Amino acid sequence: MRPADLAREHGISTQAVRNYEQDGFLPPAARTPSGYRVYTEVHAAALRAFLSLVAAYGHATAGGIMTAVHDDDLGRALTLVDRGHLRLLRDRETLDAVRKAIGPLTAGPAPEPAGTDWSVGELAHRLGVTAATVRAWERAGILVPRRNPATGYRVFTAADIRDAELTHLLRRGGYPLDHIATVVGQVRTAGGTESLVDALETWQAKLTARGVAMLDAAGLLGAYLRSRP
Repeated sequence: MRPADLAREHGISTQAVRNYEQDGFLPPAARTPSGYRVYTEVHAAALRAFLSLVAAYGHATAGGIMTAVHDDDLGRALTLVDRGHLRLLRDRETLDAVRKAIGPLTAGPAPEPAGTDWSVGELAHRLGVTAATVRAWERAGILVPRRNPATGYRVFTAADIRDAELTHLLRRGGYPLDHIATVVGQVRTAGGTESLVDALETWQAKLTARGVAMLDAAGLLGAYLRSRP
């Protein structure tokens, strides 16, 4: 098979196929005496697996999985797959938590925290982001923590944590900060939740599509692993 034969199936360029091989996402191709690449059904299976992994996990993780396979490090490849599933699970759990919060939010202001307030570092750790990211959300007007009068440090209450969880979810859904500020502002003031409901429904569809893409990718990756010598 020629590069064009592999490229045609996926509507990509022949140069993309060559680049994928050079980057280690496809196994090395044999060469003719004149120097032309010769691909086989194994390469075709690898390309199908890689592109399906891109749809499911993103380009960087997909590339990491394929290079791990070609380094004969299946454990590393499967660890990357597992991390992708864990991320999807966390997104689903966060989405469920936000949905459960909609009812009380429409009835009145968010309840005051029953426990200890959180620092910016503790909130960042909870979300798996950096403290700088939390501060960027504050600068965008999304989070409005109060300050400890004695130390001047930011103090995040239960309502702030809820807003941060929602912000994190929507950022992972690709929403810009100005849109998120509007949605979180509606939640904070217990006003209309139409935009919040729309955002959650859109993100639910994205999570479902990603889960299905992971199933497709698992099948094609398994097929490629079985096709390898």
